Amino acid sequence: MNDTNGKGFRIFGFQRVGKTPIVPLSVKILTVFVLLILISTLFTNFITLIFTQRQTIALTDDILVYQLSDMYSTASSQFQISLYSQKQDDSVQTIKETAARDFTKKHSVAMGVFPDGKFLFLIQADSNKSWDAFDDKTALDFLNNTKTKADESGNSDRVEGSVTFMSPYGAEFRGVFKYHPDWKCYLIRAEDTSDRKAEMFSIYLKIAIIILILTIGFVFVGISVLNKLLSNIGKFTSEVYELQQSQANENAEPAQVTRAPIDLSGAPNDDITYLAANFNDLYVNTANLRNIFQKFVSKNVVDTAYHDHKVELKGEQRQLTILFTDIKSFTSRTEVLGNDIIRLLNIHYNSIIGIIQPGGSSDVNQSKAFIGSLIGDAVLGVFGINGEKKEENPQKSVDAVSCAWKMTLQTKKFRQKMDERKADLERIGRFNSEARKVYEAVRLDIGVGIDGGEVFYGNIGSNMYMANTVIGDNVNSASRIEGLTRVYRLPVLVSEYVKNEVESVPEAAERYEFFEIDTVQVKGKAEGKKIYFPLDRQMKDEDYANSYTEERFRDFEEGLKAYYKGDWKTARAGFKRSDLDVAHVFLERMGLKSAPAGWNGIWTMTSK
Repeated sequence: MNDTNGKGFRIFGFQRVGKTPIVPLSVKILTVFVLLILISTLFTNFITLIFTQRQTIALTDDILVYQLSDMYSTASSQFQISLYSQKQDDSVQTIKETAARDFTKKHSVAMGVFPDGKFLFLIQADSNKSWDAFDDKTALDFLNNTKTKADESGNSDRVEGSVTFMSPYGAEFRGVFKYHPDWKCYLIRAEDTSDRKAEMFSIYLKIAIIILILTIGFVFVGISVLNKLLSNIGKFTSEVYELQQSQANENAEPAQVTRAPIDLSGAPNDDITYLAANFNDLYVNTANLRNIFQKFVSKNVVDTAYHDHKVELKGEQRQLTILFTDIKSFTSRTEVLGNDIIRLLNIHYNSIIGIIQPGGSSDVNQSKAFIGSLIGDAVLGVFGINGEKKEENPQKSVDAVSCAWKMTLQTKKFRQKMDERKADLERIGRFNSEARKVYEAVRLDIGVGIDGGEVFYGNIGSNMYMANTVIGDNVNSASRIEGLTRVYRLPVLVSEYVKNEVESVPEAAERYEFFEIDTVQVKGKAEGKKIYFPLDRQMKDEDYANSYTEERFRDFEEGLKAYYKGDWKTARAGFKRSDLDVAHVFLERMGLKSAPAGWNGIWTMTSK
């Protein structure tokens, strides 16, 4: 998988979901384990080296004592020789040669130091260092004090011990000394402490390198073993990630049967598998509850509850488009069908709900419409909920008009099926009076009214029970406009708000042409409201295309203009030329009368 568009990917077991890195559990376990082992091993070896260093110092002192003893014996014999030969320089040179044979370190040193700090001799392994006198006064005082105490205690032949001193160039030396009474000086054999530290560091470095090499080898072995032991974790993680990606699609249709996301076939019976099995059970139960929940409330409420983990009592003013559709003559159908009316309603709802709400059988609406409520045989659709609060979103009205025509055509197809069923019954002679009543009852027809504007959208009720709804004059207006479809014998009617929004979208303006039908004053309102018929120029249904032509509506418009002006004689002529059902409504309304006195062109409705 690639990292494009926030998708996950895997490289050597590592995964990234969006911008969040997912580190494999085996890597975490192995990293912690390796770090602990490394720290423990290195610390243990460091402590071991510290103790070893102490033993090394003691052993080195023993060696230096042995070498000093050899140098002391040589000094004693050379003193006697110098007395005989009177060649002191040759004797001192012999002592230096004897001491130099025992040098094993880079900065080994041997010397004869008089009590005043002057050298009888000085021999160094590093000949580049110059040393004119024994300048460490503290160390020299220590040597002299040791001799004084030995003299006072009668042990003049036992002036010996260990000594630490500093060279003129800042190096620290540690060694052993012994006072030689013949030469009247301190014979000292010493080593630079930095040589000892360098050796210890070299040993520690070699051990650390060996440990690291072995650790790297064990890491690869550990990765192989842990990957086998934890192989199911990577598999489970991938399946859960795929589940997460599928849930990110808000328009996905709820599944009829929820499948467990993690495949446990072949998984070992360990605690990880047990955890995955419990996750499957929890997910299936939660998904089923969500699917059931979504069937009873609007989808956006479900999405809010799912993503925010809560639903609050709150609302806001929004610019929305409201669609209201109702079954015509529903009461009389109920009287004929009885309890079977529920089956008929379910068939009807199953065909039109998917048209309004995304995830159904129709194309997904750009405005994310949802079902606001089901009120008996009526459906309230809400469009534009995904738009910004104050941002214009004319597409919502385009979607509403498109849905209105789709529902109208879908209902017509259902009527055609009933007509075919009637023809079958007539052919076999079983279409009696009872069958006719049922046929007329199930031959559904609907009206669709659409209005829009600023409404209250949100959750109302209490903390114990609440409902997601839309409230406002425009919601009521959509219901009243739907009622006018029965009056004007048209399948779809819209308000001027909807007309203006649709015409502001270029593609929609080319497809839909709006013809003014009337200006009505509904009950409870003081002003008239214009209503329009949205003619679909791309109508594929031949019956509607032949009935609702632009030419016939042009004639109707001419009649309507004369009707508004009070010239009802001219209006009758236009309406007769139109010959639309809605034109006959006006002809029946006017009769042979003239416009009443004070006529303003507004028709007042006496019922809602």
